Formats: sequence, structure tokens, C-alpha cells
Amino acid sequence: MHRVAPFNTPAFWPALLFLITLLLQGCSLLPNQKQDEPASVSSPVAGADKDDAGKSQKEPHDAFSIEVEAPDKVREYLVRHLELQRYRQIDDLGAAELSRLMVAAEANARELLGTLGYFTPTLTLELRETPDAPAPRQVHVTVVPGEPTLVAQVEINFSGAVAEDAAGEAQRNAVRAGWSLRPSLPFSQEAWDNAKSGGLRTLTAKRYPTASVKSSRADVDADTARAQLHVAYESGPAYRFGPMLVRGSDRYNPINALRIARLPQGQDYDQQVLLDAQQRLASSGYYDSVFLTLDTEGKDPQAVPVIAQVRDAPLQKVVLGVGFTTDNGARVSIDHTNNQMPVLGWRAVSRLQFDQNTQFVSTQWTDVPGERGWRWFGGGQLKRDTSGDYEVDSARVRGGMSTSTDHIDRSYFLQYDNAQNKGVGAPPSASALTLNWGWTGRYFNNPAQPTSGYGVAVELGAGYTLTGERLPFLRSYGRWLGIFPLDWTSDSAARRSRIALRAEAGAVTASDRALIPTTLEFLTGGDNTVRGYSYQEIGVPNALGQTVQGRYLGVGSVEWQRPYIHNGQLTDWESVVFVDAGSVADQFRQLRAKFGVGAGARWKSPVGPVQIDLAYGVDIHKFRLHLRLGFNF
Repeated sequence: MHRVAPFNTPAFWPALLFLITLLLQGCSLLPNQKQDEPASVSSPVAGADKDDAGKSQKEPHDAFSIEVEAPDKVREYLVRHLELQRYRQIDDLGAAELSRLMVAAEANARELLGTLGYFTPTLTLELRETPDAPAPRQVHVTVVPGEPTLVAQVEINFSGAVAEDAAGEAQRNAVRAGWSLRPSLPFSQEAWDNAKSGGLRTLTAKRYPTASVKSSRADVDADTARAQLHVAYESGPAYRFGPMLVRGSDRYNPINALRIARLPQGQDYDQQVLLDAQQRLASSGYYDSVFLTLDTEGKDPQAVPVIAQVRDAPLQKVVLGVGFTTDNGARVSIDHTNNQMPVLGWRAVSRLQFDQNTQFVSTQWTDVPGERGWRWFGGGQLKRDTSGDYEVDSARVRGGMSTSTDHIDRSYFLQYDNAQNKGVGAPPSASALTLNWGWTGRYFNNPAQPTSGYGVAVELGAGYTLTGERLPFLRSYGRWLGIFPLDWTSDSAARRSRIALRAEAGAVTASDRALIPTTLEFLTGGDNTVRGYSYQEIGVPNALGQTVQGRYLGVGSVEWQRPYIHNGQLTDWESVVFVDAGSVADQFRQLRAKFGVGAGARWKSPVGPVQIDLAYGVDIHKFRLHLRLGFNF
């Protein structure tokens, strides 16, 4: 296999310059070398324990302790919220004063138990002398909570436009269907408040953003331990989106913000539509902050203005990045963004990246969407990649149109590929021109950390080889991911275990004489494909036993995901077990699956899901650790 001396590669000198820059910046982190003595920091505890002569003073202690004897839920709530706790640190509190406080503490405890739904408790408060304990006295509270109060009936009424409009019936039904505190469930103040708030959120989510709770009443019969609940919602008028007004932007054309947000003027108000428009503006790169609000002070609710308060992003930005993957090892990158290119006025994002297997420089240019949501784009990439058992120097240029809606991305583009393969046994170098169509649909319940839903992506390309004999070819590729909850009896969707099914397939249909660029053919294996194998380890063995690309690809995976529950509480961790399989071949009938099996963990970190998997490659008899950050489809 042919290797290029590292000092002669295009990646070496930029990497060296980048490393020197990091080292120079790191000098500012070195500690100051002055030999001044550090200023002494006095401990408040130590200072309180010694007087001027260095003798120990009397340490402060609680005047009394509190012991609550009750069922766990009741005990924890009383210990946390009893007002008597506030007086514990008054060290000169006498027995007489404490006895008077205990009278008020009983009334306070009964009130707290009422918020939990216990209206006929038996309470006993006893003051005990405890001279041998840290506190000289103890207030012992014994609670027999009695029968919990259950909800007997729920009455939900509406007034305003939601009660008068035919279109409001669906939301009235949604409030009643989603009511969480149903008859026969235990009553508590927290559950009552949550039920009212949940109903109000359902009402304000669509058409009625100014809705409010007009009145609410909980009639509790302590003798029968039953509660009658009554709540009335006032919807206010129904609202429709009016014009969007951009405020705070001096650098970019407000028309650009309107086209990026794509807020449907004249449509019924929908909170999710407003949030989606806000997210499109925030992720466009033109603004550092975006906040969309409905101007309900307007006179006409049928054309209410939407205020877009924004803060412009700088025209140009440079970002230095470092990372690590088990596929490609350590990674360093430099990203440059120009939000307003000369002449064109497009947005350009350029990247220089180095890792163990790949070095590339790329640029992507995008126009602002037109009135129908389509935008022009263009881009190019120069890349050196360790592909299978040889190296590929490739170039790619593409240009076309794309559009993105809430769930669907579509694109049409023309692409030129040139792949120069280097090394003994490497396939012939080749180039080609293709006309491509791409479609991606995402239907997950959460785009960042999904627990249900599915995604589908399809790419189709018709091409013509430009090296050797000029021959046509077709390239097709598709992938699918479905996440399905298993335990529908769980009281929370987040607690359900899930099955994640993944499939990937590709084919290049062409004459055997056609020289197809290897960048358009297939390899598999690694963190996101077949675990248990290294990056692009699965391919077609050539006559020398090396791994090269193939014209057909098939990948499948089954993964069981199970949330980790600790002491009845949902944690940020999940466990997984999985089976992956994949194959690459030059003929469809030659596809033979290679399997990887293993187990792992998922952590919902603040920056996205962290995925840790230990997999065993069945065909190569080796274990391999896989680490990934984030979810992307």
C-alpha cells in the first residue's frame, strides 16, 4: 500500500500552524510566577470557635429537633414544610415559648396535610427532653393521616369564543380528554393545580393565546373523603397570525427574516407554528438571539402582529473546534462563516478539518429562501480519506436548489465527482457527473432526543461517467429509522422501553465497464452503521485481500432501549442491547451479512445524548468500543 510522507501532505502545515496557535493561547492559562505569599482566608467556622485569647467558644446548636412519625410521603412533606423548622436555631428558646409554638405547629401541620388530600388526620405533638442529644429538646409529631380524599366529580366549563365557535369544540374536547385529575384519583393541591394548568396550556396552544382560568373551586366533604371539582376557563377571542415585524436588526434585510421564518399570515394562531418559526430564525446563522411574541394588544385579533425581537450575528465568525470519535480518533477543525458574501450576498460556511482518517476543506454557499421557500445553494470539497485499505484524494462540486419545511427537506442538484485512488490494489481513478434528487422526512416526537417516531431519507441520482468509456449509471440510496415504545401500560411515555429498528440500502446500477468514482460507491462499519467493526471496514475484498468499495449496500439493526429507574425516579441514563448486520458487494446476490452484537448506555447530557456501546464483531472475533455525541438523522 502506497503511503505519502506526512511532511509532504497538504494537511501537515495547516495542522502545525493550528497547533502553534493553540499553544500560544494556552500560555495565558499558566499560573503567575510571583512569589508573593497567598492572602490568608479566614474560616467563618474557625473564627467563631476562638476568641482573642485563642480559647474555644461555645459552638451554636439547635434549640430543639423535630421527629415526624408518619408514612414516608407524609413525613418527607411535613419535615420539609413545617413552619416550626424556622425556630430551631434560636438557641435561647425556652420550653414555654416552644410549647406555644407547638400549638401553631399543629394547625400548620393540618393545613399541610390538607394540601396532600388528608382532611381528617389524627395528630399528636409531644415535647420531649433530650439532654444527651445535640439538641436539648425534641418535638415528636405522630401523624395518622386517615383516608385520602378521592375525586368524585369534575365539572369543566368554558366561556368566550371557544364556547361559541364551532371550531372551538375540538379544543374543548381536548381539555376534557387531557384532564389529569380524573374521578377516583387521590386529590391533592398539587394535582389540582397541575390539572388546571394543563387544561389552560391546551387551550392557549391554539387559537386562544389569552385564555385564563375564570374561576375554580374544590368542594371537599371531609366526612366522606370526596372532592367535587369545578373549573371555568375564559378563552378570550380567537386569534390569527398577522404580519411579522422585525425589531433589533440593523445589519440584515428584514425581508430575509420573513422568508426564513415562513410564518403563515392569516392562519389560526398555533403556538407550535410560532416556535418552529422562531427555531428557523435562530438556526439560520443570521441572528445570535431570536424571540417571537404575539402582540395581543392589537385591535384586530384576526390579524394580530407577531413581534420578532432579534440580535444580529456578526458578519463574519471563526470557530475553532476539537473532538473525538472512535471511528476517526481525535479531530480538530476551523470553521469560518461569512453571512454576506460580496456581490452574491449569500451566506458562506467554510471548514478545514483534520482527523486520523480524513482531512478536508469545504465551503457551502446558500441564498436566502425565496417567496416559495426554495433557496439556491452551491459548494465544493477537497478531501483526503483513508477508504478501506487505500487512500482517496477526491474533489466534489455541487449546485442546485433546496427547501425545508417543518418535517421535510427536499433538494435538486447537479454534482461533479473526481476520485483519485492511491495504493497497490486500489480501484481505477474515475470522475462522473450526476443529476440528483433528495428527500428527507423526520417524524420524531423530539428532534434532539427522540423516544418515538420515524425518519426516512431517499437519494436518487442519474449520472454519466467522464473517465474511460462514457457510460450512464443510476445511483440510489435510502435509510430508515423507527423508534417504537413497548410498554404502553406505563404511566409515562419517558419510562417506556423501546425498540429502535434501522435499515440502510444502496445500489449503483451500471455496466461492468463503467468506471464509477469510489466516492459514489459504498463501504460500511463503524459507530453509526455496523458496530463491532472499525470505520468503513466492511467492503468488497479484492484479489490482494484488501477492502474496496462495492456497488451494493445493505445494513440492518435492532436495538432495545430501556430507561434506568432508580428509587422510583426516572434518571438521565438508559441501557441498550443491540444486533447490527451489514454487507457490501459488487453483485446483489453476493451480499453476505456480517454481524455485530453488544450492549451500551445512553446519557441525556446537557449538550445532547451521549452514546456508549461495547460491540463484538462476530466475523472478526474482536471487541470494539463506540462513542458518539448527539442524534442526527
